[in-house]
Formats: sequence, C-alpha cells, structure tokens
Amino acid sequence: MAKPAPDDYRAVTEQDIATVFAEDLDFKGTLRFKSSLMIKGGFEGEVVSEGLLFLGPNARIKADIKTATLISHGKVEGNVEATKGVVLCKGSAHAGDLKTPNLLIEGGAVFNGQCAMPVDAHAAVPPKKP
Repeated sequence: MAKPAPDDYRAVTEQDIATVFAEDLDFKGTLRFKSSLMIKGGFEGEVVSEGLLFLGPNARIKADIKTATLISHGKVEGNVEATKGVVLCKGSAHAGDLKTPNLLIEGGAVFNGQCAMPVDAHAAVPPKKP
C-alpha cells in the first residue's frame, strides 16, 4: 500500500489508508500506530503515531496528537505535534496548538491556537549582516 505524500493530500482515499474507524464508532483511550489511520467518528484520548492520521469531515477528536502527518477535514480539540506536516482542509476546525515544520490551512478552515514551526539548523535563514 503506497503512502500518499503530504503534497498529494487531496488524492488520499480510504483505499490508501491501512485502518479506518467508521463514523458510528466513538471511543476513548490511547491510539498507537505506525502506518496510517482514518478516523470518521469520535475519539477522545491520546494519539501516538509514526505515520499518517487522516480525519474525515465528521470526525470529532478531543486528544493530544503526536504523528508524522495530520490531514484534517474534521474537528479537533487538542495540541498537535507533527514531524512532517499538518493540513487543515476547508471545513475543518482546530482548537489547540500546532508544532510542525510544514503547515497548510485551506480557506474555510478554522484554526484557534498557537503555531510553532521548528526550522532545521541546515535550512535556517542566515542572520542579516549589519
């Protein structure tokens, strides 16, 4: 199963995702996974992942999230730390802080929180000379 690149976030379908939690599923706890997960229903707790977390348009999440990539079409309350990137799609809402090197917020998405974008030491802009 090919992992979609963050650039191709619009092309991600259910068939690209290793595990899908249906819309009628609501649960609490800690989610740990390595590849990809799509949540279409409700979740409360903590997410720890090395892969892709994809939230459908009816997803309702109350959790702190640590993942490589987050693509959200849903509603999130909680802080997110993504090592590769975050995409907040049109119609999504996020209340909480973001820490990621790459961030895309589409028009029509709502973001209320603070954002920190760590910069790789090799990619940092050199200081201006006086």
